[in-house]
Amino acid sequence: MRLYQRALLRETTANSGIALGVISAIQLVIMSVRFVGRAAIGQFDVSAVLPYIVFAYLRFLPVLLSLSLFIGVLLALVRYWQDNEMAIWFGAGLSPRDWIVPLLKLALPIALIIAALSLEVIPWISRQKAQFESYVTSQKQDASQLTPGVFAETDQGKRVYFIEDIQERQPSIGNIFIQSEEHGRTAIISANHGQVETMANGDRFLVLQHGYRYIGTPGKANFQIMEFEHYGFRLEPGQYERHTTSPGEQNSFDLMRNPTPANQAELAWRIGYPISTLILVLLTLPLSIYNPRVGRSYGIILAALIYTLYNNVMNLSQTWVARGEMGLLASQLLVHGLALAFVALAFWWRFGRPVGRKPA
Repeated sequence: MRLYQRALLRETTANSGIALGVISAIQLVIMSVRFVGRAAIGQFDVSAVLPYIVFAYLRFLPVLLSLSLFIGVLLALVRYWQDNEMAIWFGAGLSPRDWIVPLLKLALPIALIIAALSLEVIPWISRQKAQFESYVTSQKQDASQLTPGVFAETDQGKRVYFIEDIQERQPSIGNIFIQSEEHGRTAIISANHGQVETMANGDRFLVLQHGYRYIGTPGKANFQIMEFEHYGFRLEPGQYERHTTSPGEQNSFDLMRNPTPANQAELAWRIGYPISTLILVLLTLPLSIYNPRVGRSYGIILAALIYTLYNNVMNLSQTWVARGEMGLLASQLLVHGLALAFVALAFWWRFGRPVGRKPA
């Protein structure tokens, strides 16, 4: 490896690592606030916050890697121009074309990592997340049936009961109140003690001890009062919706074997980011040219706008594929072909004419 390639690799790696750390920290803070807020309003238990953050971060990792590499290479090349190091390298006989291969060699390992994440790792993570969400939902539904201080429903809302206290060390429940509808009449049951018993077939029953049962019609005096020693009713198991595997959870080969518009749109996302990583790294060379009259921030702001536009066009093409308005291959050729044409135009605009020519 030549001297300028080693210097570029060293500085770019440092800049990209710092950029990845800063962007990851910002993203993790945003995710933490969002998921803690959802846990605070009772959408899931607090113990599920950390797994949700990990799943969301890993899902976003290809974007973070691509953006961090783009920022790292751009900042390194901007400093080269600002400190006149690029002029020295050009004076030593290097041309802009001599930087293309080192930049591609630098970006290729990251692009391969992004490809592996997009094509294999993230679909597996999405499947694990779906299983975890099903588990969290089942835990929430089961816990809502026997949670102290919470009104719970069973029998499709026909029975409502309230439990004041549960002793965890002993299977004992204190101060139970139940209201149910039976043949057009209202039944109210109260007991000081009870417990949950599990039958051999797995059914669970809430068995009350030493309580009273009142049956009647509200507003009328025809209530019947009965005292009982034991009274039990079955706790319904949680009713869960059947999970349908989304395209994001499917293996890439399965998406190829079943080329529906939704599956092709998912493949467009998985294939697009590795390709865009290589193209964006090439674009940093013409974007990094430093002009003292406009300042260093001009090129960085322009690069940020181009990066945002590129990603928005990729997302838009994915929507077109999902709607069936465009095929997978056509979308990739359109988006990345236009990006390559823009890179060629930028190279011609920056380096196609003699550098340092005198004004007319």
